[in-house]
Amino acid sequence: MKKILVVFVLILLISCDKKSKIEKQIEEIPVSLSVERFDKIFYETPVKDFQKMKNSHPAFFPDQIPDSVFINKMKDPLYRELYSEVQKMYGNFNPVQEELEEVFRRIKFYFPNQNTPSKVTTLISEMDYQNKVIYTDSLLLISLDLYLGKEHKFYEFPDYFEQTFQRSQIMPDVISDFSTRVIAQPREKTFLDQMIYFGKEMYIKDLILPTYEDFDKIGYSKEQQIWCEENEGEIWRYFIEENILYDSDTKLVQRFIAPAPFSKFYLEIDNESPGRTGVWIGWQIVRSFMKNNEVSLADFLAMDAKEIFTRSKYKPKK
Repeated sequence: MKKILVVFVLILLISCDKKSKIEKQIEEIPVSLSVERFDKIFYETPVKDFQKMKNSHPAFFPDQIPDSVFINKMKDPLYRELYSEVQKMYGNFNPVQEELEEVFRRIKFYFPNQNTPSKVTTLISEMDYQNKVIYTDSLLLISLDLYLGKEHKFYEFPDYFEQTFQRSQIMPDVISDFSTRVIAQPREKTFLDQMIYFGKEMYIKDLILPTYEDFDKIGYSKEQQIWCEENEGEIWRYFIEENILYDSDTKLVQRFIAPAPFSKFYLEIDNESPGRTGVWIGWQIVRSFMKNNEVSLADFLAMDAKEIFTRSKYKPKK
């Protein structure tokens, strides 16, 4: 018994030492990130100085849009109230900046050939929920008006959208946009391909956001995560019995992959389920693959869905 305990302690120490070495390497990676609060610049610039602001930030003022549109927005009481609400939550942006710097260190560690932005610009985007963040080689844009909390009075979206309009979703959204640069597009268009593609995205979040809860990584509530954990076997059984893994019907994306109030099994459990259960299962398959195979991150991300599934040895929790 003592020998077994000693071996267990040694394994634990080796594992912790390996982890600490990785963390030390990540900590030593230099990151220089500047922040421009364009939301403040826009709403705190006097109207008389509009042209000066436009000249210094031409990218935000397309030629095809008359100046009057922007000037009216600067003076609009509702937009000014929205700006005030943003300031209440993000007047001090330092905590977000520090977290972004940590995210970029981890991206540099796991993806050394990828550029990370040197500048982050915050703005108010007219509630463009499809572009909450935009990640480029040199610049990261963040629309702070879409991270005020799911109960905020300015939001009039379906609940399943609003639950992602929280501070905790900024980093997962950054990783989602970054992931499109490093994950190979599926060669096929089957349901399995879609599940594994988004499962890869979720695995990148595991790497870059190790302290985040799973429900925040995927944009669920805690209760929705628990539902998926408790019903994983039933979800998987449905996918197998309905023979949809290799089906290319685009409706499957809407039913199980795209954001939605619930997944569409066409069963009594529908209203209890969260949307994107196909993404959840794809995530678990990918996790099982990485646990049971020794492959580089680059090779894994380029690998096709069928091979990942075959080698994953995935068995859903009962």
